[in-house]
Amino acid sequence: MSKRDYYEVLEVSRGASSDEIKKAYRKIAIKYHPDKNPNDKSAEDKFKEAAEAYEVLGNDEKRSRYDQFGHQGMRGNGGFSGGSMNMEDIFSQFGDVFGSGGGSPFESFFGGGGSRGGRRRKGTNLRIKIKLTLREIAEGVEKKIKVNRLIVDSSTTFKSCSACQGTGQVRKVMNTMLGQMMSSATCPSCGGTGELVDSKGAGADNSGMNRTEEVIAIKIPAGVTDGIQLSMSGKGNEVAGGVAGDLLIVIEEIQDDELKRDGNNVIYDLYLSFLDVALGSSVEVPTIDGKVKIKIDSGTQSGKILRLKGKGIKDIEGYRRGDQLIHLNVWTPKILSKEEKRILSDLKNSKNFTPAPSKNDKGFYEKMKEFFE
Repeated sequence: MSKRDYYEVLEVSRGASSDEIKKAYRKIAIKYHPDKNPNDKSAEDKFKEAAEAYEVLGNDEKRSRYDQFGHQGMRGNGGFSGGSMNMEDIFSQFGDVFGSGGGSPFESFFGGGGSRGGRRRKGTNLRIKIKLTLREIAEGVEKKIKVNRLIVDSSTTFKSCSACQGTGQVRKVMNTMLGQMMSSATCPSCGGTGELVDSKGAGADNSGMNRTEEVIAIKIPAGVTDGIQLSMSGKGNEVAGGVAGDLLIVIEEIQDDELKRDGNNVIYDLYLSFLDVALGSSVEVPTIDGKVKIKIDSGTQSGKILRLKGKGIKDIEGYRRGDQLIHLNVWTPKILSKEEKRILSDLKNSKNFTPAPSKNDKGFYEKMKEFFE
């Protein structure tokens, strides 16, 4: 089943402001909140769908990528952002949208004790940069990288925080002119986790954490662009009593020595001698898939553009693949021997060497317009 458009999910226009998107998400999330719709699978699915849409549209960078590439721009095997979200992720990341600690919006409205306790903390994100060749970008690639991340030490044990009785929230009753009102705040003792370190291993820090090097396999989808950022959920730093942060992957494109990228198309400048184009020839040219041989017809004019269909880069949406455009350039020698000058001088006055372009010989502007319109 295909995903619905995120703007449709939140019932906002594509030009909606950040505040409008936040308000729209809050309205839908409250409507389908599990506390209000217990044991309702349909409401839970809509609650998760709204959270997934807000995760993207509520972030300027992710929203820009989504506007440009759609759902495929957010995808990625192995945990890239855009997959199904669980409840822990939602309450951890977006509790501030509801107000009052993030556990349940109804707790702040009615002063009750929500069913979810305190908001779980999230570990910090990690950011790495991956350099890709043009050929890797064209087809997609899997990279295995080493990441230094903080994890909860295996020997660490936790105990319930006595200050908040494991809820992560401390509550205070205030007397006002309207009567008694209850307020809640994050527990200062446990930081909102509801837990404290009971014992830890020799190598762990005071928070029960240990730094380790982990090899992570990252599948990069085809068609990514220089500077685009992908994310892997839960592969950042862990936090005691909370959920792990994300691993943010920034793509850097390595410039190819021969092929140049123009969107999903690949450009190659082919230089030929006057004899090659006058007599016709067969030459090899590089492509993303390796070298191919092309035929140059006799009488070919400098500036002609040849197209190799489907020899470009796969679209990030996965629908099509670009082409390779070959620009033909006639190379004029800068130094001639006496014999070469004599031969060319004998040909200079031949009528076949007098420029006589026909109506079918398009200029540079017309050629570029023809290929890129």
